[in-house]
Amino acid sequence: MTGGDSAKERRQIVIVGIVTALTLFGDSMLYIILPVYWKEAGLDALWQVGVLLSVNRLVRLPLNPLIGWLYHRMSLRTGLFMSVGLAALTTVGYGIFKGFVLWVALRAIWGIAWSLLRMGGYLTVIRYSDDTNRGRFMGTYNGLWRLGSLVGVLFGGLLVPMIGLSAVSILFGIMALIGLPLIAVSISKGKASGAHQLDSPRGVRNTVWSLQVKKIVISGLMISLLHAVFGATLTYLIDTSHPGGIPWFGLIIGSTALGGVLTALRCAWEPFLARWFGRHTDGPRGRLPLFMVSLAGAAAGYALLPWRLPIGIWVGIVIFVMITSTALGTIMDAMASDAAKNTSVITVMTAYSVSTDLGAAIGPTLIYWVVGLQYGMTSMYLACAAVFILIGLWYRQDGMRKGRGFLGEEANIS
Repeated sequence: MTGGDSAKERRQIVIVGIVTALTLFGDSMLYIILPVYWKEAGLDALWQVGVLLSVNRLVRLPLNPLIGWLYHRMSLRTGLFMSVGLAALTTVGYGIFKGFVLWVALRAIWGIAWSLLRMGGYLTVIRYSDDTNRGRFMGTYNGLWRLGSLVGVLFGGLLVPMIGLSAVSILFGIMALIGLPLIAVSISKGKASGAHQLDSPRGVRNTVWSLQVKKIVISGLMISLLHAVFGATLTYLIDTSHPGGIPWFGLIIGSTALGGVLTALRCAWEPFLARWFGRHTDGPRGRLPLFMVSLAGAAAGYALLPWRLPIGIWVGIVIFVMITSTALGTIMDAMASDAAKNTSVITVMTAYSVSTDLGAAIGPTLIYWVVGLQYGMTSMYLACAAVFILIGLWYRQDGMRKGRGFLGEEANIS
């Protein structure tokens, strides 16, 4: 597959992005609804909510290599079929089954479904893209699936109080099944590791673990960890800085409400900004310049977040940090795809998926381990800013060696 920029190729990626978004309705809803309606799920204590919202991430860590192994031996379409079926099953299960043990099983199955979906999405972008459009297509895919989180949060929060958790879960599960016919008519057969040159030529495997690939895996882990720290503490920062609520046009907005609005805002802009960032890294300058600028912006934003500033300025900083998160997430995914395309697609993307999942799991645990210490939050955010700068300095060597961007047309993995 040479990629190209035809409407047909973009359509494949859009379809898979929409399919992924449909499966996310139920999962995203739980993060808003379960802390309030946990008794309706048959839970006995609030601590069980925390376990259920993290089980799916923990399951993915050991399973990602297995998912990569499966994609070596089955078609991309089969993997996507399996993921949609499992996602629909678990979402409907939220509405049928009650009790902590059964829900742990459902959340574990959802972790498997998401690993299949995420890897399938990466493989779809790599299959239907080339060096001239991979960043834009990755941004398109990431932006579309994040719309699923937006729908789950907004409509889940609206519908559950009206018709109940069971009814909404079954509805969202049925909607996820819409993805099956979309995949059937859009994704061709053939092994994920073989069709359209998805895997590397013979002899290239010896160079899979090059310095550049290792840097991508390590950077993916660190950036994912730093983003998880921000996501886990956003409402905490709001609440500690403005414990009495935030005045807004005569109303008092609570920390969770403002955090929800800001999170929804990011989900809403993702389809546009992610694609924009991706497209601007597909040019002759490559991905490195915008990547470096985004790292510097994130470092500045993180350094300012823990301080008590006027609420308008502070919210502006939060929005700026979220924009840098969109940029870094899109560019890192595109850089990983570049490296995978030049070496071994499934091997590299599996390692990258494991590293980003590990970072997302470590981040919240790390920040809440130090949050109770004196100046713990401030120190952690300043440390995060320093890590962003260190990553930038690490990649600056690539910019000095190459007049063009990271993994551009003249770059070789060695």
